[in-house]
Amino acid sequence: MPVIILFAPLIGALVAGFGWRLIGEQNAKFFSTGLLFLAAFLSWIVFFRHYEVAETITIMRWLESGSLSVDWAIRMDRLTQIMLVVVTTVSALVHLYSIGYMKNDPQWGVGESYEPRFFAYLSFFTFSMLMLVTSDNLLQMFFGWEGVGVASYLLIGFYYKKPSANAAAMKAFIVNRVGDFGFALGIFGLFLMTDSINFDDVFAAGHELSQVKMEFLGLTMNAAGILTLLLFIGAMGKSAQLFLHTWLPDAMEGPTPVSALIHAATMVTAGVFLVARMSPVFEYAPGTLAFVTVIGASTAFVAATIGLVQNDIKRVIAYSTMSQLGYMFAAAGVGAYQIAIFHLFTHAFFKAMLFLGAGSVITAMHHEQDMRNYGGLRHKIPKTFWAMMIGTLAITGVGIPLTTIGFAGFLSKDAVIETTFAAGTAAGSYAFYMLVISAAMTSFYSWRLMFMTFYGDPRGDRSTHDHAHESPLVMLIPLLVLAVGSVFAGMLWYPEFFGDNVGDWFASSVYVNHETNTVIHDAHYVPKWVKISPFVAMLGGFLAAYYFYIRNPNAPKALAKRNPGLYQFLLNKWYFDELIDLVVVNPSKKLGTFFWKKLDGKIIDGALNGLAMGIIPWLTRAANRWQSGYVFTYAFAMIIGVGAILTWFVFTRGAQ
Repeated sequence: MPVIILFAPLIGALVAGFGWRLIGEQNAKFFSTGLLFLAAFLSWIVFFRHYEVAETITIMRWLESGSLSVDWAIRMDRLTQIMLVVVTTVSALVHLYSIGYMKNDPQWGVGESYEPRFFAYLSFFTFSMLMLVTSDNLLQMFFGWEGVGVASYLLIGFYYKKPSANAAAMKAFIVNRVGDFGFALGIFGLFLMTDSINFDDVFAAGHELSQVKMEFLGLTMNAAGILTLLLFIGAMGKSAQLFLHTWLPDAMEGPTPVSALIHAATMVTAGVFLVARMSPVFEYAPGTLAFVTVIGASTAFVAATIGLVQNDIKRVIAYSTMSQLGYMFAAAGVGAYQIAIFHLFTHAFFKAMLFLGAGSVITAMHHEQDMRNYGGLRHKIPKTFWAMMIGTLAITGVGIPLTTIGFAGFLSKDAVIETTFAAGTAAGSYAFYMLVISAAMTSFYSWRLMFMTFYGDPRGDRSTHDHAHESPLVMLIPLLVLAVGSVFAGMLWYPEFFGDNVGDWFASSVYVNHETNTVIHDAHYVPKWVKISPFVAMLGGFLAAYYFYIRNPNAPKALAKRNPGLYQFLLNKWYFDELIDLVVVNPSKKLGTFFWKKLDGKIIDGALNGLAMGIIPWLTRAANRWQSGYVFTYAFAMIIGVGAILTWFVFTRGAQ
């Protein structure tokens, strides 16, 4: 079954991409979607199987060079099972949703065959992600890692007639290459130190790596620390963590199903999966783990502040994704890898539903994305409204405090916050307070989205509101399925992810050094005020949003006018894009211009080419004189040549 799960999306991509002319556009869409549902069905069957130790399914010998021997193999353990379920379930539902969403897309002219290409890209993206999560070695993981990068470039830039879409695709591709360079260096370093890139060999050397030093950039440092830091740089790029996050909001230029697929369960969670998979090495790198914690908590806070003032419905949800990824890394940074995966698992359901729900709103409003032009839509699109309401209840963390009864995000987010407090470290304490504050802001901007979209009086173009209508059934069914996951995913699997049998359930797929890491155990005994702090933060955010957007709708404008500097600072996303342009992009452009105009233009094209234009013709004319066509000329040349050879021979032999 794992082999079928892995290759079904690839077959779908090939058929939809190259065979749609033979079977027709509609059949290509249904074929690729059907294969994804097959993969999702088999993934759930595999999910309920228990692996005490990882099992390997070898597909073929992939690479062999010297001591480097790599198979293309599927590694089956609990971590793989979770990711298979998440990736294939969300991808299958996105495929189904896309059948309705992409039909008669106004971005394309009538008669253009864009749908098979879109479904081919979706399926290829899913195959690449499955390659990543089923990998048994770092080379295979890197192959899948780069595969999702290529597929995301194609999907983000799918509307290639729009310059903004092309720019967003390039930005995502280039920013991710920065992180990928760090990831590649980490792989090279692990091979240098362990003479292998197979996971079992690398994991076995985890403790040894913490005891040895290695040279890097002229410095001698702890091997485990520097190698895990390089790996985490790769995770920062793929999972849009602070400083390498600027590509994520711009990725909203792609179709909405792409946003759901990339930002909910697949590409952006690859970095979290990497840290969890490499836990046997990260456990022996406390410095790197502290850095992971601080970056994760800072990312959650910064993204939440930006989300407070965004007006594009998809960008609000995108910054929410970035913030929630920060929660996952904060948990992984304090050693609670299982809790990070728990939040990844629940987040996939409610975030995919929020994106697909936003797509339903956008479709109803004739592709208007500015929430300032919405309002009063709950009566026009009631099914979409209730789906997004469930997603909002899940992401804000609504539940009964001090119990295990609540929506999916209530349980997983609380678990993250409790583990950061239980860590008892400076980085953990910093993360705890940042995440609680972020929880309040998450509640505010999530309810702000709901109130601006579905409540109040209609705003903007009245005719657009009058013609708003509910999405077709093919788009509503995925929302219903994801709503079920958003309600029950946390409660059903809470004991496995955060209960007493978490160690047995994850078995060997995640390594925790129990001599130094007892954070999950300790998290169950944190003070009650810690346990209820996320709920209080959620409630505060809800009440603030209710006041600003229901009771006193003029208050937000008045507050922005009183604090124009802060408002512009948040609206312009902390000016990270401008800062990166100033520090990196503009100097790079100037350097490129220098090489182009000065080096290439003046030196190569000017001086060297000018010199060549003088010498080459002279040599050519001289050579032409020797090509006279007379036999005596060639005989004379032969005599001179023989004489030169004899002279060289006599003198060299004489010298000996």
